[in-house]
Amino acid sequence: MSEKVLNTGINFFATILVARYLGPEQFGILAYAISFVALFAIVGHVGLSGMVVRELVKYPDTNEEIMGTSFALKGVGSLVGIVLLLVFIFLTEEYKSTEFWILIILMFSLLPQPFDVVDFWYQSRLEAKYTAISKILALVVSAGLKVSLVFVGANVILFSLANVIQAVFGAALLVLFYRFKSRLSLKNWKFSLTRAKYLLSQGWMVFLGSIFAVIYLKVDQVMLKWLVGAEDVGVYAVAATISEAWYFVPAAIVTSFFPKLIKLRDAGPSIYHKRLQQIFDLLFMLALVVAATITFIAQPLIIVMFGEAYQQAAPILVIHIWAALFIFMRAVLSKWILIEHVLMFSLITQGMGALANVALNYWLIPIYGGEGAAYATLISYATASYLALVLYSKTRLIFWMMTKSIFSPIRYVIAPLLKTKT
Repeated sequence: MSEKVLNTGINFFATILVARYLGPEQFGILAYAISFVALFAIVGHVGLSGMVVRELVKYPDTNEEIMGTSFALKGVGSLVGIVLLLVFIFLTEEYKSTEFWILIILMFSLLPQPFDVVDFWYQSRLEAKYTAISKILALVVSAGLKVSLVFVGANVILFSLANVIQAVFGAALLVLFYRFKSRLSLKNWKFSLTRAKYLLSQGWMVFLGSIFAVIYLKVDQVMLKWLVGAEDVGVYAVAATISEAWYFVPAAIVTSFFPKLIKLRDAGPSIYHKRLQQIFDLLFMLALVVAATITFIAQPLIIVMFGEAYQQAAPILVIHIWAALFIFMRAVLSKWILIEHVLMFSLITQGMGALANVALNYWLIPIYGGEGAAYATLISYATASYLALVLYSKTRLIFWMMTKSIFSPIRYVIAPLLKTKT
């Protein structure tokens, strides 16, 4: 949690400086390129993230085989993502344009992806400090470079280098910690074709679901660029930056609880369901506080931090921030899907969210611009992370847990007050 807070603060400060320096149009080009690359970076995910953590927790004696096989699968996935990205760059962008060169540079940030398996290993052991230190130092270097580029008056293309350096430096630090602090070596990792087939057979639905998730997380800025223009992307990106800055909270909380939830599931349904409900309640209440607070201060917050040029981001932020209610609870749902082995539902819900987001963006962006994209994001998140749960018998329990959490302000705050008065 400390790492996420520090990283969010550093990244937010750097984003403010870069956005003010570049202006909405140039900043929009950079934000569009980052979102575009993120759509292809997911190919390197290969559906392994939570899956590998689960396997490492359950089978500690085969960690080296799990790590080596996962590394190889993610390596192949990253290379496929790079090839696909290159094809789309040449198909969609004007040769040697600003967008073209930024995308080419950002493409190299996909190369270190396979080393994420070291992070999975630390997650399984609840030893987050080495991953945290690696990410903090990498971000400090990246943010320092961005600040330097602002002060020397650099071209927007050079800012994309900071993202690449952050990815490479972060991966290098993870490997160094794994080698010298954990006293383990990458040389001992083993590839197993049998293990690879098993991981792919278990993770392909999560993989497709992750592709859909990234689509409805990043496609809004890409479609804004294609349907309206780079300046609208810049304004929207500022609102999205503030809104999405809070998403580390559920990720950090749920990642910490995940290994414990796996063990509680085996212990029995009573305490397991009780803890799930408590986590849902906690995350919803946190999201509600964040959304309500940002709604009231959106206008002065945007102007003070990013300047008058971005004041149109305020109404976008007021809409976008309420998606946090569903994003926070989705973090628990994603881990529950892994624990309960209902991976097909991950694919179904993420697919529904992606389709809804693309369709709504295509309809609303030409009419309402950035606000339309924000509405599309809110509706698609609600569809994928809450409403879709009622369609499947096994997930209806989680639907009712989420519904109960939506009424948690009454359950925890208002009801006790009324009882005291009575």
